[in-house]
Parts: sequence; C-alpha cells; structure tokens
Amino acid sequence: MHALFRILAVTVSLLAIWPSARASGPTAFVVPIETEIDMAAWRHFRQACRQAHEANADIMVLKLNTYGGELAAADSIRTLLLRQSMPTVAFVDVNAASAGALIALACDSVFMAPGASMGAATVVNGAGEPMPRKYQSYMETIMRSTVEHHGIGPDGTPRRDPSLAENMVNPEQALSFTPLQAIEAGYAQGQATSVDAVLAQLGMPHCNLQYYQSSLSDDILGFLANSAVRAVLVMLILGGLYMEMRTSGIGFAGAVAVVAAVLYFLPMLVVGTVPAWVLLCFIGGVVLIALEVFVVPGFGVTGVCGIIAVVASLAGGAAAGDSISGIDITGIGNALITIGIGASLAIALILYLTSRHGPVFFRRHSELMKELKVSDGFIGVDMEPAKLVGRTARTVTDMRPAGKIEIDGEVYDAVSTGEFIAAGKTVDIVKYENAQLYVK
Repeated sequence: MHALFRILAVTVSLLAIWPSARASGPTAFVVPIETEIDMAAWRHFRQACRQAHEANADIMVLKLNTYGGELAAADSIRTLLLRQSMPTVAFVDVNAASAGALIALACDSVFMAPGASMGAATVVNGAGEPMPRKYQSYMETIMRSTVEHHGIGPDGTPRRDPSLAENMVNPEQALSFTPLQAIEAGYAQGQATSVDAVLAQLGMPHCNLQYYQSSLSDDILGFLANSAVRAVLVMLILGGLYMEMRTSGIGFAGAVAVVAAVLYFLPMLVVGTVPAWVLLCFIGGVVLIALEVFVVPGFGVTGVCGIIAVVASLAGGAAAGDSISGIDITGIGNALITIGIGASLAIALILYLTSRHGPVFFRRHSELMKELKVSDGFIGVDMEPAKLVGRTARTVTDMRPAGKIEIDGEVYDAVSTGEFIAAGKTVDIVKYENAQLYVK
C-alpha cells in the first residue's frame, strides 16, 4: 500500500509539471492575413507584433491568403517586418498577390502550399488599371530594397534576385511564381501544407502555437481607418461645417461635423502617429470657421480659408497618420483620393439637403419654410396697381392729400405727392409704394 501511494504521488507530480514543461518549449506566433491589405490590416498586424513580443515568441509566422490592397498599408507592414528582432516566416497558404507579395518577401523565409501563387505586384487604381509610370517605379524600388534587405547568400550572390522582384511590378509582365518556380528562383525555401509542416522544415517541430487574437478596440479602430469609412467621415465633416456656416447658431450640422472629426482622428491619436501640424491646422481652420459664423457676416475669405485649412489637415492626417515611415508618394496619393471622394460626397449631400427634395428638418434652418396664410391673420399685398404707374387718371374727389382717382372706369385710393388737387383734375400716376398709388 505504501508503494502504491508513492507511485500515485510521482504520477501526480509528473502531470503537474508536464504542461509547464511543454509550455517552456519554443513558441511560434501565428498571424493570419487573409483579408484585403488596408489600414485595418496594418493596425491588426502592429498589435500582433506587440502580442508576439509580450509572449516572448521565438518565431513569427504570417499565414497569407490575400489578393493585395493598399500600398501604403502594405509598406507599413513591410517596414515593421524588416525591423523585427525575431525570425519571420511567410506561409503562402493560397495567394500572396500584389501587396501580399511585398509582405511575403519582407519575411526572412517563405514557404508555399502546393497550388499557391505569389507575385503580380503592379500598382493599379480602383478600376484595376495600371497607375502611371512614377507609381510603378516607386513600387519597383520598394520591392528591390525589400529583397536586398535579406543580404547575400553563401555563394556571394543575393539570396533573392532583385531583378525578379522588379519584374513582378512590370505591368506588361507582372511576374508570378508557383511554389516550384519560387523555390528554383530562391524566393521560397520549400513547400508545406500547414504551419506545423513549415515549422518542422525549420527544425522546430514541437513549437507551441499562439494565434493573434484581435480585440474589440482593434476592430473599431481598424474600421475607422478604412479608406471608405474615412471618405464618409470627410463628407460629414465638410458638409457639416458648410451647413453650419449657412445657418444661425450652433446646431445639428455642427455637432455632426465635430463627432465625425473625432472619429476621423481617433485612430491616429490612439496610436500617437498624427503630426502636430495636422492638429494645429485643423484647430486653426475650425477657429476661422467660427469667426465666419459668429463675427464676420456672410460667406467670405475667413470661411474659405477655414475650409482650406481643415481639408489640408484631413489630407495630412490621412497621408502621415497611419504610415510607420511618414509621408510618402503613395500616402499622399491615397489621401488625395480619399479627400476628393469625401468632398464630392459632401457637395452631393449639401445639394440634396438644401433642395426641395431634402428633409424639412434641414431646409427650415436655411430657408423660409412657413406659409403666411390670410386665415392666420396675414394680409397679402396686391401688386396689380403697380401696372398703372406712368398712366393718366382723373381725380374723383379732392386730394387733401389723400383721395380717390378714376382710371378705365375703376376707382382707386391715391395720395398727392405735392399740393392739394381739386376734384375733376387730370393727374399722372408716378409710383406705387406700400400698397398705395401716388399722383401729381
């Protein structure tokens, strides 16, 4: 019996230390990138890097299945990958096209699943058409510098041929790799069917896998950083400010503009990447618009300068606030597109709200919407007698100075502009004011 208790005690001790011993092995942090590469994806990846370092991960594995997306977001992810102290591995599960290819090549190693593809990094616009040559040239430079970052191989040649990276950008060629082609060109280290298979080929077959878990705040900030959402916020900011300048006091339009501005800058403020001049420019623009509303009458230079300052701050924030490397040509281009779309939407919104088809709630603050009815005690002014100005009439009564005149058989009240006039005299009708004919 004593021996049995000893065996049970040893067994319990082994079971107690087994999880900790298992957890003490190497840790691989897996980051799935399986959506469009946009600012939301960039924010998620930045948070994933923080989680990986907090978990003391030994290696980071990016599981890729994406057709690409925004170059500015992909470049930020690429830059952060190149700065990682831990080894990074790209596992191309299905696709790594365009911006996805750039991210894959930024990793130290690349593995591809059978049937996967990687490449075709041509810069295109929203319609899928290639952008002008200067954008392609910039992308070629990014691709080449990414490949060159991984240095020279044992034979004295680059580990990855930079010219092949440039050919991925060429609109006429748009080079892409199958797994075997990528391995032959030195752009991939092997094929694998899963993350575990990738780690086994790297000599880490018993890694503890930890997957990136996004938080609600990350999802919200990522949503607000989306280009389409930003365009809508720009529409609300510009449209709200314009409507506020066209109406008296502080109302609903101003409140909408303020809330939209807070949501627009919130992702940048949380991360701390918004430049100081952007906030100063925005605050200055709001001050100028406030002066236009409360101090300077009409819609003049103060209001125009305020709107220009606000637009400049919105564009500057979009160009620099999300990029790890600051303002660049792609950031400026994307920012101008976002602001342009937002401004166009704002103009369309203003035209609709101020038209007769717009909601009465908005129109009643910018135009006279109340009908003055006779039944409510209002008296309309008849403008028909104004047509008699310049004609000749005959006085029916003495004009002292008021009296009556006759013209075309009709009798009208009239007032003499000068001396009294006796009845039966010929007079000239000289004007019609305040519902009254004047004669001399």
